[in-house]
Amino acid sequence: MPKSKGAEVRTKRKLSLTLLLMALVTMVFLLTTTILLVGSYQSKKKSLMATTLSLNYSNADRMSKTVDSLFRSMRSSLIYSAETISHMESPEPEVVDQYIDSIRNSSNYFNSVIRVDAAGQVLNNSPAALGMVGKRINSPAVLEALRLKTAYLSRPYTSSTTGRILFFMSEPLYNKDNYYLGQLGGTVYLQDYNILNMIFGNNTVDESGSYYYIVSPEGHLLFHPDKTRMNEDVSDNEVVQKLMQGQSGEMTAENTKGVLMLAGYSAVPSNGWGVVVVSPVKVIKDQLIAHLRKILSYTILPFIVMLLCAFVLAHRLAKPFVVLADMVNRIGKENADPPELKPHWNREVDLLTQAVVIAWADVQKQTDQLTQEARTDLLTGLTNRRALELSMNKWIAARVPFSVVVMDVDKFKFVNDTYGHLAGDEVLRRVAEVLTASIRPGDVCARYGGEEFVLLLPRTRAEDAYNVAERIRQTLEQSKISLPLQVTCSQGIAHYPTNGRTREELMGQADEALYTAKLSGRNRTVIAGE
Repeated sequence: MPKSKGAEVRTKRKLSLTLLLMALVTMVFLLTTTILLVGSYQSKKKSLMATTLSLNYSNADRMSKTVDSLFRSMRSSLIYSAETISHMESPEPEVVDQYIDSIRNSSNYFNSVIRVDAAGQVLNNSPAALGMVGKRINSPAVLEALRLKTAYLSRPYTSSTTGRILFFMSEPLYNKDNYYLGQLGGTVYLQDYNILNMIFGNNTVDESGSYYYIVSPEGHLLFHPDKTRMNEDVSDNEVVQKLMQGQSGEMTAENTKGVLMLAGYSAVPSNGWGVVVVSPVKVIKDQLIAHLRKILSYTILPFIVMLLCAFVLAHRLAKPFVVLADMVNRIGKENADPPELKPHWNREVDLLTQAVVIAWADVQKQTDQLTQEARTDLLTGLTNRRALELSMNKWIAARVPFSVVVMDVDKFKFVNDTYGHLAGDEVLRRVAEVLTASIRPGDVCARYGGEEFVLLLPRTRAEDAYNVAERIRQTLEQSKISLPLQVTCSQGIAHYPTNGRTREELMGQADEALYTAKLSGRNRTVIAGE
């Protein structure tokens, strides 16, 4: 029997709505998974790089502080020894020899120690095997120290006789009459046994490829895992260039062999050296690949389950559309009215989205307003005490030096008692206007309570803060208000960290200075401790 035309059309359909929805859900899942993997990769990469850079910088900073501490200890040892020798009354050479031997042997700071008179003649040396006693010194570093007649530290240089890298540190010798006697100095050979070599000489590359190296102020290698590169000029390296400028920090840069490295670097204040801790970027990439493999291994089973759920869900979601299609197909073929269709839910979702956006904006606006009110003094419009204390704590935690000026309006109680609280409020608002007009961007001006105001001046010395406070005091004294009186103020200044290392200590010092200003006759500014 021949097929009807309708049956023939139905047999030509190749893709059902169920399969279409299933394919769509599968594609969305795959795209979402891909996005998540890419996002995870980028996030993990950023996190690993930031963590590695931070750790490398932390290690470099710790090592630079170690070097700085060693050099300060070496300097202290020389200062003490120079004072001891200078105050010896006509010492026998053997006595000085024994003392110099004790300097060299007690701390392992120096490989050799010498005492040279003002004319450049060696008076004592340790070890005695140097055999320099009675000879005139010809070392450029020692001659420079004799010329300067001050404490001296040479740059690392290569010895013309031994070919080894060393540096020379010395202290001047002056007798009790302040007569220059010469120099007491020590030499440190970086490749020989000493405290520096004990700490930094055993530098190796760890299993991850990370290592550290130390450079001189001129950009030459002083310590490096590859001993053959000692004294090599690496000043073209971008990280080393920053160290030569006295900077510290972290960055991604290529080393001299073109390998991309994650570097943390820190300059040593006492000698101009620089410490660099580096890790190859390849290590991060290897960790990322392992991370992605782990994610994929966890994703395979959920993906299969999701495909099955998508199939079931797609079939159920497609069923209403099949029913609707059959209904539409009957329209015009039967005496039946079209089904009554409900409004599409997308409109409701759109309206709900708009409502949420409007509600969010209102809530955000109210939150911002409440936050501002919580940080602001309602009468003067200045920062309030709570916000002031938060700023001080933040600056102290960051070790930002700053000055604090505590101001108190003179005889304010008299104003309130004589003219009323409204007049007192006018005076306070006038003081706030003068303060606001007198500060810089970045300064903090706050009403601390009652008639007391506080200024925070970041990176400002107490002397400079005094000038600012005096300008404010004079401006306030000359200002005009609607009351038949002159507004004056007393001010106390304290500086962080000079006058205190906590907020309470700093405010206490400033209050004491303010109290001194009050006792001294008011209408003046006093710096704490002066």
